[in-house]
Amino acid sequence: MRIAVTGTHGVGKTTFIDDFTAAYPGYYSVAEPYWLLEQGVPFSDGATIPDLEKQLVESCKLILGYPAGGDVIFDRCPLDFLAYLEVVSTSEGFEWLPGGRDLAKIGEALATLDAVIFVPLTAPDEIAVQIEHPRLRRQVDRRLKTILRDDDLGLLHDGPRIIEVIGTRAQRVAAAGTFL
Repeated sequence: MRIAVTGTHGVGKTTFIDDFTAAYPGYYSVAEPYWLLEQGVPFSDGATIPDLEKQLVESCKLILGYPAGGDVIFDRCPLDFLAYLEVVSTSEGFEWLPGGRDLAKIGEALATLDAVIFVPLTAPDEIAVQIEHPRLRRQVDRRLKTILRDDDLGLLHDGPRIIEVIGTRAQRVAAAGTFL
């Protein structure tokens, strides 16, 4: 089964993946594009359009490049970066739109996934420490909710099952496990 975990920064995606792979040891986890690119590409402070575009491309490459047939869980998917790109570009005064070739790659990558697990921002916040860029975090969470719940981009109609997980760490893993 091919799974991607999505959510804004600081909601516990990587923690969820660690818990999930401990409960389901047959799954291989793939780190998020930021950490894979950080070694070769310097990122500026904060989210920028060029950095997010690189991560979007890398996310598609990771998903499309992973061999079929194995159980894998990806930290982030193209939907994360679409949400960030829309929010950041709006704050900079313009509308970011993917090109036709980009949309085709995004659709192709999403079509290979069996499930997208969404870890939403909750109130009260389950992360005890102060997370950087709190306004961006809330805006991206709202945008992801619309993308995932309403499919307003039209990318999910024949795509992966969307699984929203909330609660304690154990409850999140148990909720995801019911769909496997």
